[in-house]
Amino acid sequence: MTLKDQLASGEPQYGLWMGLANPYSAEICAGSGADWVLIDGEHAPNTLTTVLGQVQSARGIVEVMARTPDRDPTLIKQYLDLGVRNLLVPGVETPEHAAEVVAATRYPPAGNRGVASTLNRAADFGRHADYLRTAHESICLFVQIESAAGLESVKEIALVQGVDGVFVGTGDLAASLGHLGNARHPEVREALGHVLETVQSVGRHFGLYASSPADSREWAMKGAALVAVGSDIGVLQRGTRQLFQQVRGDVIRTGW
Repeated sequence: MTLKDQLASGEPQYGLWMGLANPYSAEICAGSGADWVLIDGEHAPNTLTTVLGQVQSARGIVEVMARTPDRDPTLIKQYLDLGVRNLLVPGVETPEHAAEVVAATRYPPAGNRGVASTLNRAADFGRHADYLRTAHESICLFVQIESAAGLESVKEIALVQGVDGVFVGTGDLAASLGHLGNARHPEVREALGHVLETVQSVGRHFGLYASSPADSREWAMKGAALVAVGSDIGVLQRGTRQLFQQVRGDVIRTGW
C-alpha cells in the first residue's frame, strides 16, 4: 500500500523523523510501528548514498518519505530515481514554487524530470516497463510552508495540481512570525489552524511535526493527516539520558 493509499483511508498517519543518517538505525525505526518514516535530507548529514541505504533498509516494512535539502529539481530527480516515492520539499512560498516542484516530479511533456529508466532504481533498472508512463501515479508530494510569505499564499499553493498536501515547518514558521524557538506561541498555533482549515477546504492533506504525543493526538482529531510524533535522535537522546538518571537516582526531567 502506498502512502497515497494510506492517506486516502482518512485515518491519521503517524510518522517518525529520521536524522541519524544510518541504514542500521533506519531499519530499527522502520519496524517501530510507525505508518511512515522520513529521511531528512535538509538538516541531517545525509548524502544520496546514505538516503539510498535507508530506503533499502526500510523496503517492504514501512512507507518512506524523504525531505530534500531544498527545491533543487536535480536533487528531486535524484531522490525519485533512488526509489523515494514520497517527497517533502521545503521552502515553498508561492504557487509558482509549488508548480516548479511538481514539474520536477513529472516526465515531459507534463514536467521536466530527466529520463534515464535503465539507470533508475525506482524503475527496477529498466525492468518496470510502464514506469515512465505511470510513475506520477504513486508519487506523493507534500510541500513545506515555513514562512509568513508561504502562509499568505497557502490556498494558492495547495491548489496547484500535483500537490498532495501541505506540511508546516513549525520551527521556521515560528521564527518568521517573530517567535524564534517558541513553536507553541498562540500566534503560531493560530497559523497552524488556519493552514489546516485552508488545506482541507481545497481537498488536500495537512501535515506537521507535533510537539508531543498529546499534541499529535490533538492535531489528528482536528483533521491532520500526516503527523510526525518524534525523531530517532530525540528518542535516543531522551532514552540515554533517562537511563543514567535512573541509575544515579537523579530526578528525571524529560522533555519532548
